[in-house]
Amino acid sequence: MISSASDRHVSRSRPTILLRSGWQTVNIGDISHTLGVEQLLRKHLPDPQVILWPNRMEPQVVEMLRRHLPALEIIDPTDAEQVNGAIDRADLFLHGSGPSVVGRREIEQWRQRTNKPFGLLGVTVENPDADLVALLNEAAFIFTRETDSLDHLRRAGCTCPVQAFTPDGVFAMDICDARAGDAFCAEHGLKPGEFICAVPRLRYTPYHKIYDHVDWSAEKIRLVTETNDRHGMSDHACLRESITRWVRDTGMPALVCPEMGYQLDIIDPLVIDPLPADVKSKVVACRSFWLPDAAQAVYRSAACVVSLECHSPIMALAVKTPAFYVRQPEDTIKGRMYYDLDLDPWVFEIDKTDPATVADRLMQVHAAPAEVQARCEALIARCDQLYRQAMQAVQAVLPV
Repeated sequence: MISSASDRHVSRSRPTILLRSGWQTVNIGDISHTLGVEQLLRKHLPDPQVILWPNRMEPQVVEMLRRHLPALEIIDPTDAEQVNGAIDRADLFLHGSGPSVVGRREIEQWRQRTNKPFGLLGVTVENPDADLVALLNEAAFIFTRETDSLDHLRRAGCTCPVQAFTPDGVFAMDICDARAGDAFCAEHGLKPGEFICAVPRLRYTPYHKIYDHVDWSAEKIRLVTETNDRHGMSDHACLRESITRWVRDTGMPALVCPEMGYQLDIIDPLVIDPLPADVKSKVVACRSFWLPDAAQAVYRSAACVVSLECHSPIMALAVKTPAFYVRQPEDTIKGRMYYDLDLDPWVFEIDKTDPATVADRLMQVHAAPAEVQARCEALIARCDQLYRQAMQAVQAVLPV
Protein backbone atom coordinates (compact mmCIF):
# COMPACT_ATOMS: atom_id res chain seq x y z
CA MET A 1 0.00 0.00 0.00
CA ILE A 2 1.32 3.47 -0.90
CA SER A 3 1.50 5.94 1.95
CA SER A 4 -0.24 9.26 1.50
CA ALA A 5 1.65 12.36 0.40
CA SER A 6 0.73 14.08 3.66
CA ASP A 7 2.28 11.25 5.70
CA ARG A 8 5.57 11.56 3.88
CA HIS A 9 5.67 15.34 4.08
CA VAL A 10 5.39 15.30 7.86
CA SER A 11 8.52 13.18 8.22
CA ARG A 12 10.76 15.02 5.76
CA SER A 13 11.52 18.73 5.48
CA ARG A 14 13.52 18.72 2.23
CA PRO A 15 11.45 18.74 -0.97
CA THR A 16 12.29 15.78 -3.19
CA ILE A 17 12.06 16.07 -6.97
CA LEU A 18 12.22 13.11 -9.33
CA LEU A 19 13.80 14.53 -12.49
CA ARG A 20 13.12 12.57 -15.67
CA SER A 21 15.94 13.56 -17.98
CA GLY A 22 19.03 12.17 -19.70
CA TRP A 23 17.48 10.96 -22.96
CA GLN A 24 20.68 9.99 -24.74
CA THR A 25 24.42 10.40 -24.38
CA VAL A 26 25.48 10.62 -28.03
CA ASN A 27 24.52 14.30 -27.88
CA ILE A 28 26.18 16.79 -25.53
CA GLY A 29 23.05 18.92 -25.70
CA ASP A 30 20.93 16.15 -24.19
CA ILE A 31 23.50 15.55 -21.45
CA SER A 32 23.51 19.30 -20.77
CA HIS A 33 19.74 19.29 -20.19
CA THR A 34 20.31 17.40 -16.96
CA LEU A 35 23.19 19.59 -15.84
CA GLY A 36 21.26 22.80 -16.48
CA VAL A 37 17.96 21.78 -14.89
CA GLU A 38 19.67 20.38 -11.78
CA GLN A 39 21.59 23.64 -11.36
CA LEU A 40 18.37 25.57 -11.85
CA LEU A 41 16.55 23.63 -9.14
CA ARG A 42 19.39 24.13 -6.66
CA LYS A 43 19.63 27.83 -7.42
CA HIS A 44 15.97 28.65 -6.93
CA LEU A 45 14.56 26.08 -4.48
CA PRO A 46 15.31 25.65 -0.77
CA ASP A 47 17.73 22.72 -0.48
CA PRO A 48 15.97 20.25 -2.80
CA GLN A 49 16.81 16.57 -2.99
CA VAL A 50 17.00 15.79 -6.72
CA ILE A 51 16.74 12.21 -7.96
CA LEU A 52 17.65 11.65 -11.61
CA TRP A 53 15.64 9.05 -13.54
CA PRO A 54 17.66 8.75 -16.76
CA ASN A 55 17.84 6.47 -19.73
CA ARG A 56 20.86 4.21 -19.75
CA MET A 57 24.07 6.23 -19.49
CA GLU A 58 27.70 5.39 -20.18
CA PRO A 59 29.98 5.25 -17.10
CA GLN A 60 31.92 8.35 -18.14
CA VAL A 61 28.71 10.39 -18.25
CA VAL A 62 27.68 9.14 -14.82
CA GLU A 63 31.14 9.98 -13.49
CA MET A 64 30.91 13.50 -14.92
CA LEU A 65 27.49 14.07 -13.35
CA ARG A 66 28.70 12.84 -9.97
CA ARG A 67 31.82 14.99 -10.16
CA HIS A 68 29.93 18.22 -10.84
CA LEU A 69 26.69 17.41 -9.02
CA PRO A 70 27.71 15.38 -5.94
CA ALA A 71 24.32 15.79 -4.26
CA LEU A 72 22.45 14.36 -7.27
CA GLU A 73 21.05 10.87 -6.71
CA ILE A 74 20.98 8.73 -9.86
CA ILE A 75 18.78 5.64 -10.10
CA ASP A 76 19.14 2.69 -12.43
CA PRO A 77 16.21 2.89 -14.87
CA THR A 78 16.26 -0.91 -15.31
CA ASP A 79 15.84 -1.57 -11.58
CA ALA A 80 12.12 -1.58 -10.76
CA GLU A 81 12.78 -1.44 -7.03
CA GLN A 82 14.89 1.72 -7.39
CA VAL A 83 12.34 3.32 -9.70
CA ASN A 84 9.39 2.58 -7.45
CA GLY A 85 11.33 3.66 -4.39
CA ALA A 86 12.15 6.98 -6.02
CA ILE A 87 8.51 7.51 -6.97
CA ASP A 88 7.43 6.80 -3.40
CA ARG A 89 9.98 9.23 -1.92
CA ALA A 90 9.48 12.09 -4.37
CA ASP A 91 7.08 14.98 -3.92
CA LEU A 92 7.10 15.97 -7.60
CA PHE A 93 7.82 14.33 -10.95
CA LEU A 94 9.58 16.86 -13.17
CA HIS A 95 10.00 16.16 -16.88
CA GLY A 96 13.16 17.94 -18.00
CA SER A 97 13.88 19.66 -21.30
CA GLY A 98 13.53 17.55 -24.40
CA PRO A 99 12.37 17.40 -28.03
CA SER A 100 8.96 16.05 -27.00
CA VAL A 101 7.29 14.47 -23.99
CA VAL A 102 9.98 11.80 -24.12
CA GLY A 103 9.07 10.59 -20.63
CA ARG A 104 5.39 10.11 -21.39
CA ARG A 105 5.47 6.46 -20.31
CA GLU A 106 7.17 7.38 -17.05
CA ILE A 107 4.58 10.09 -16.35
CA GLU A 108 1.91 7.43 -16.78
CA GLN A 109 3.85 5.14 -14.43
CA TRP A 110 3.99 7.97 -11.88
CA ARG A 111 0.25 8.60 -12.21
CA GLN A 112 -0.57 4.91 -11.77
CA ARG A 113 1.45 4.67 -8.55
CA THR A 114 0.70 8.03 -6.90
CA ASN A 115 -1.54 11.06 -7.03
CA LYS A 116 1.33 13.47 -6.37
CA PRO A 117 1.88 16.32 -8.85
CA PHE A 118 3.91 16.27 -12.04
CA GLY A 119 5.01 18.99 -14.44
CA LEU A 120 7.06 19.73 -17.56
CA LEU A 121 9.98 22.15 -17.73
CA GLY A 122 11.35 23.38 -21.06
CA VAL A 123 9.78 20.77 -23.35
CA THR A 124 8.79 20.95 -27.01
CA VAL A 125 5.24 19.70 -27.62
CA GLU A 126 4.33 19.44 -31.28
CA ASN A 127 0.97 18.13 -32.55
CA PRO A 128 -0.01 16.26 -29.35
CA ASP A 129 -2.49 13.42 -29.80
CA ALA A 130 -5.68 13.18 -27.76
CA ASP A 131 -4.24 10.72 -25.24
CA LEU A 132 -1.24 12.94 -24.57
CA VAL A 133 -3.47 15.98 -24.14
CA ALA A 134 -5.60 14.06 -21.63
CA LEU A 135 -2.44 13.19 -19.70
CA LEU A 136 -1.08 16.75 -19.82
CA ASN A 137 -4.43 18.11 -18.62
CA GLU A 138 -3.52 16.53 -15.28
CA ALA A 139 -0.15 18.33 -15.05
CA ALA A 140 0.40 20.96 -12.37
CA PHE A 141 2.31 23.08 -14.90
CA ILE A 142 3.69 22.94 -18.44
CA PHE A 143 6.62 25.14 -19.40
CA THR A 144 7.56 24.81 -23.05
CA ARG A 145 10.94 25.85 -24.41
CA GLU A 146 9.46 27.88 -27.25
CA THR A 147 6.12 29.62 -27.80
CA ASP A 148 5.15 27.50 -30.82
CA SER A 149 4.54 24.60 -28.44
CA LEU A 150 2.09 26.72 -26.46
CA ASP A 151 0.14 27.29 -29.67
CA HIS A 152 0.07 23.54 -30.33
CA LEU A 153 -1.23 22.87 -26.82
CA ARG A 154 -3.86 25.57 -27.10
CA ARG A 155 -5.14 24.26 -30.43
CA ALA A 156 -5.26 20.73 -29.01
CA GLY A 157 -7.44 21.91 -26.12
CA CYS A 158 -4.99 21.41 -23.26
CA THR A 159 -6.51 22.68 -19.99
CA CYS A 160 -3.48 22.52 -17.69
CA PRO A 161 -3.84 25.61 -15.45
CA VAL A 162 -0.24 26.81 -15.86
CA GLN A 163 1.16 26.93 -19.39
CA ALA A 164 4.02 29.30 -20.23
CA PHE A 165 7.36 29.70 -21.98
CA THR A 166 10.63 29.10 -20.19
CA PRO A 167 14.04 28.59 -21.80
CA ASP A 168 15.55 25.21 -22.54
CA GLY A 169 17.36 23.93 -19.46
CA VAL A 170 20.74 24.20 -21.20
CA PHE A 171 20.58 27.99 -20.87
CA ALA A 172 21.00 27.40 -17.12
CA MET A 173 24.16 25.32 -17.49
CA ASP A 174 27.43 26.98 -16.53
CA ILE A 175 29.52 23.92 -15.72
CA CYS A 176 32.95 23.90 -17.34
CA ASP A 177 35.84 21.48 -17.00
CA ALA A 178 38.48 24.20 -17.13
CA ARG A 179 41.36 21.75 -16.92
CA ALA A 180 40.13 19.72 -19.90
CA GLY A 181 39.26 22.86 -21.86
CA ASP A 182 42.61 24.50 -21.24
CA ALA A 183 44.48 21.32 -22.15
CA PHE A 184 42.51 20.98 -25.39
CA CYS A 185 43.15 24.57 -26.38
CA ALA A 186 46.85 24.33 -25.52
CA GLU A 187 47.20 21.15 -27.58
CA HIS A 188 45.69 22.84 -30.63
CA GLY A 189 47.21 26.31 -30.21
CA LEU A 190 43.88 28.02 -29.46
CA LYS A 191 44.14 31.20 -27.39
CA PRO A 192 41.21 32.70 -25.45
CA GLY A 193 39.12 34.99 -27.64
CA GLU A 194 41.24 34.28 -30.71
CA PHE A 195 39.39 31.39 -32.39
CA ILE A 196 35.91 30.46 -33.50
CA CYS A 197 34.09 27.13 -33.25
CA ALA A 198 32.09 25.62 -36.12
CA VAL A 199 29.63 22.80 -35.46
CA PRO A 200 28.27 20.70 -38.38
CA ARG A 201 24.97 18.86 -38.67
CA LEU A 202 23.15 16.76 -41.24
CA ARG A 203 19.48 17.45 -41.95
CA TYR A 204 18.47 14.19 -40.25
CA THR A 205 20.44 12.49 -37.50
CA PRO A 206 21.39 9.05 -38.91
CA TYR A 207 20.21 7.09 -35.90
CA HIS A 208 20.21 3.88 -37.95
CA LYS A 209 24.01 4.16 -37.96
CA ILE A 210 24.23 5.06 -34.28
CA TYR A 211 21.94 2.52 -32.59
CA ASP A 212 21.44 -1.12 -33.47
CA HIS A 213 17.86 -1.13 -32.24
CA VAL A 214 16.41 1.70 -34.39
CA ASP A 215 13.27 0.33 -35.99
CA TRP A 216 13.40 2.28 -39.25
CA SER A 217 11.97 1.00 -42.49
CA ALA A 218 14.09 0.80 -45.60
CA GLU A 219 12.03 3.71 -46.97
CA LYS A 220 12.80 5.88 -43.91
CA ILE A 221 16.52 5.09 -44.18
CA ARG A 222 16.47 5.95 -47.86
CA LEU A 223 14.72 9.28 -47.18
CA VAL A 224 17.22 10.19 -44.45
CA THR A 225 20.23 9.22 -46.55
CA GLU A 226 19.06 10.96 -49.72
CA THR A 227 18.12 14.16 -47.88
CA ASN A 228 21.44 14.30 -46.05
CA ASP A 229 23.39 13.62 -49.25
CA ARG A 230 21.46 16.25 -51.18
CA HIS A 231 21.96 19.05 -48.66
CA GLY A 232 25.23 18.15 -46.95
CA MET A 233 27.68 20.14 -49.05
CA SER A 234 25.43 23.18 -49.59
CA ASP A 235 24.34 23.38 -45.93
CA HIS A 236 27.91 23.52 -44.71
CA ALA A 237 28.81 26.35 -47.06
CA CYS A 238 27.82 28.71 -44.23
CA LEU A 239 30.47 27.18 -41.99
CA ARG A 240 33.10 27.14 -44.72
CA GLU A 241 32.41 30.77 -45.65
CA SER A 242 32.52 31.90 -42.00
CA ILE A 243 35.76 30.04 -41.39
CA THR A 244 37.31 31.47 -44.55
CA ARG A 245 36.37 35.05 -43.70
CA TRP A 246 37.51 34.64 -40.11
CA VAL A 247 40.90 33.17 -40.99
CA ARG A 248 41.66 35.61 -43.81
CA ASP A 249 40.40 38.75 -42.06
CA THR A 250 41.84 38.07 -38.60
CA GLY A 251 44.65 35.59 -39.17
CA MET A 252 43.21 33.57 -36.27
CA PRO A 253 42.34 29.85 -36.28
CA ALA A 254 39.05 28.00 -36.34
CA LEU A 255 38.00 24.80 -34.60
CA VAL A 256 35.50 22.37 -36.12
CA CYS A 257 33.89 20.27 -33.39
CA PRO A 258 30.93 17.92 -32.83
CA GLU A 259 27.75 18.17 -30.83
CA MET A 260 26.89 14.57 -31.69
CA GLY A 261 29.27 11.68 -32.15
CA TYR A 262 28.37 10.95 -35.78
CA GLN A 263 29.57 14.43 -36.77
CA LEU A 264 33.17 13.35 -36.36
CA ASP A 265 32.71 11.58 -39.71
CA ILE A 266 31.50 14.68 -41.57
CA ILE A 267 33.98 17.26 -40.26
CA ASP A 268 36.51 16.59 -42.99
CA PRO A 269 34.41 15.93 -46.13
CA LEU A 270 31.83 18.67 -45.56
CA VAL A 271 33.80 21.38 -43.75
CA ILE A 272 37.59 21.13 -43.82
CA ASP A 273 38.50 19.33 -47.07
CA PRO A 274 36.77 21.84 -49.42
CA LEU A 275 38.48 24.86 -47.79
CA PRO A 276 41.19 26.80 -49.67
CA ALA A 277 44.70 25.70 -48.75
CA ASP A 278 45.62 28.98 -47.02
CA VAL A 279 42.53 28.67 -44.81
CA LYS A 280 42.79 24.95 -44.18
CA SER A 281 46.22 25.41 -42.61
CA LYS A 282 44.59 27.47 -39.82
CA VAL A 283 41.77 25.03 -39.09
CA VAL A 284 41.88 22.31 -36.46
CA ALA A 285 39.38 19.57 -35.70
CA CYS A 286 38.17 17.86 -32.56
CA ARG A 287 38.85 14.22 -33.40
CA SER A 288 37.02 12.52 -30.55
CA PHE A 289 33.61 12.97 -28.98
CA TRP A 290 33.75 15.12 -25.88
CA LEU A 291 31.55 15.62 -22.86
CA PRO A 292 29.65 18.88 -22.33
CA ASP A 293 31.79 20.18 -19.46
CA ALA A 294 34.88 20.10 -21.69
CA ALA A 295 32.99 21.46 -24.69
CA GLN A 296 31.55 24.36 -22.73
CA ALA A 297 34.99 25.23 -21.37
CA VAL A 298 36.23 25.54 -24.96
CA TYR A 299 33.14 27.48 -26.03
CA ARG A 300 33.73 29.87 -23.13
CA SER A 301 37.19 30.65 -24.56
CA ALA A 302 35.98 31.07 -28.14
CA ALA A 303 35.31 34.37 -29.87
CA CYS A 304 32.10 32.97 -31.38
CA VAL A 305 30.35 29.64 -32.03
CA VAL A 306 28.73 29.11 -35.45
CA SER A 307 26.57 26.01 -35.42
CA LEU A 308 24.06 24.03 -37.44
CA GLU A 309 23.19 22.28 -34.19
CA CYS A 310 20.77 23.86 -31.73
CA HIS A 311 22.42 23.31 -28.36
CA SER A 312 26.08 24.22 -28.85
CA PRO A 313 25.04 27.87 -29.32
CA ILE A 314 22.98 27.65 -26.14
CA MET A 315 25.95 26.24 -24.23
CA ALA A 316 28.10 29.09 -25.53
CA LEU A 317 25.53 31.77 -24.75
CA ALA A 318 25.13 30.38 -21.22
CA VAL A 319 28.76 31.40 -20.58
CA LYS A 320 28.33 34.71 -22.47
CA THR A 321 30.06 33.72 -25.70
CA PRO A 322 28.24 35.00 -28.82
CA ALA A 323 26.82 32.20 -30.90
CA PHE A 324 24.94 31.72 -34.17
CA TYR A 325 22.33 29.06 -34.86
CA VAL A 326 21.99 28.21 -38.56
CA ARG A 327 18.64 26.46 -38.53
CA GLN A 328 17.65 23.63 -40.83
CA PRO A 329 13.89 23.18 -41.39
CA GLU A 330 14.03 19.50 -40.39
CA ASP A 331 15.25 20.43 -36.89
CA THR A 332 11.70 20.73 -35.44
CA ILE A 333 10.00 23.81 -34.01
CA LYS A 334 12.47 24.08 -31.14
CA GLY A 335 14.46 26.77 -32.98
CA ARG A 336 11.66 29.21 -32.24
CA MET A 337 13.25 29.62 -28.80
CA TYR A 338 15.94 31.84 -30.32
CA TYR A 339 13.35 34.30 -31.59
CA ASP A 340 11.45 34.13 -28.30
CA LEU A 341 14.65 35.25 -26.57
CA ASP A 342 15.24 38.16 -28.97
CA LEU A 343 18.23 36.50 -30.64
CA ASP A 344 16.99 37.25 -34.15
CA PRO A 345 20.33 38.70 -35.38
CA TRP A 346 22.11 35.48 -34.43
CA VAL A 347 19.72 32.91 -35.92
CA PHE A 348 19.68 32.14 -39.64
CA GLU A 349 17.17 30.05 -41.57
CA ILE A 350 19.45 28.03 -43.79
CA ASP A 351 17.19 27.88 -46.84
CA LYS A 352 16.74 31.65 -46.77
CA THR A 353 20.29 32.75 -45.93
CA ASP A 354 23.30 33.30 -48.15
CA PRO A 355 26.50 31.93 -46.54
CA ALA A 356 28.10 35.37 -46.95
CA THR A 357 25.43 36.82 -44.66
CA VAL A 358 26.52 34.57 -41.81
CA ALA A 359 30.18 35.44 -42.42
CA ASP A 360 29.36 39.15 -42.53
CA ARG A 361 27.53 38.92 -39.22
CA LEU A 362 30.45 37.04 -37.70
CA MET A 363 32.84 39.83 -38.59
CA GLN A 364 30.38 42.44 -37.28
CA VAL A 365 30.28 40.60 -33.95
CA HIS A 366 34.07 40.49 -33.87
CA ALA A 367 34.21 44.25 -34.45
CA ALA A 368 31.72 45.18 -31.70
CA PRO A 369 32.69 43.40 -28.46
CA ALA A 370 30.90 45.87 -26.16
CA GLU A 371 27.61 45.52 -28.04
CA VAL A 372 27.97 41.75 -28.12
CA GLN A 373 28.64 41.58 -24.41
CA ALA A 374 25.57 43.69 -23.71
CA ARG A 375 23.40 41.34 -25.79
CA CYS A 376 24.74 38.32 -23.93
CA GLU A 377 24.12 39.99 -20.57
CA ALA A 378 20.57 40.89 -21.61
CA LEU A 379 19.95 37.29 -22.67
CA ILE A 380 21.13 35.89 -19.34
CA ALA A 381 18.96 38.40 -17.47
CA ARG A 382 15.92 37.46 -19.56
CA CYS A 383 16.50 33.75 -18.98
CA ASP A 384 16.90 34.31 -15.25
CA GLN A 385 13.61 36.19 -15.14
CA LEU A 386 11.76 33.40 -16.96
CA TYR A 387 13.41 30.72 -14.85
CA ARG A 388 12.39 32.49 -11.63
CA GLN A 389 8.77 32.48 -12.77
CA ALA A 390 8.95 28.79 -13.61
CA MET A 391 10.58 27.92 -10.31
CA GLN A 392 7.83 29.76 -8.44
CA ALA A 393 5.35 27.39 -10.08
CA VAL A 394 7.50 24.42 -9.11
CA GLN A 395 7.82 25.57 -5.52
CA ALA A 396 4.08 26.16 -5.28
CA VAL A 397 3.36 22.44 -5.62
CA LEU A 398 6.11 21.28 -3.24
CA PRO A 399 5.43 20.65 0.46
CA VAL A 400 6.06 23.54 2.82
